Amino acid sequence: MTYLIDAWLDRPQPYLRILNRETGEVCALLENEALDELREQGELDMQGLASSEPTVQKELVRNLFLFCYARALRPHTDPEYPQQRAAVWRL
Repeated sequence: MTYLIDAWLDRPQPYLRILNRETGEVCALLENEALDELREQGELDMQGLASSEPTVQKELVRNLFLFCYARALRPHTDPEYPQQRAAVWRL
């Protein structure tokens, strides 16, 4: 399975999506808080996002998925969290 990163980080409500390249299905969606956390950790690599090198892109997608899994495993106090988690990782 191959993935495509769709990132709009310079807009009022930034987001980063990981899409299944074949179907266009959204596999992961990172929004405001998650993107801020990635930036604070130094894990949001702008050069990696701009790279067309397959190994760089593969590593970036891998790290983004790992970040999503880690956030999904955290305990949440938001009552709407289970609904958001069911469709797409809305982080």
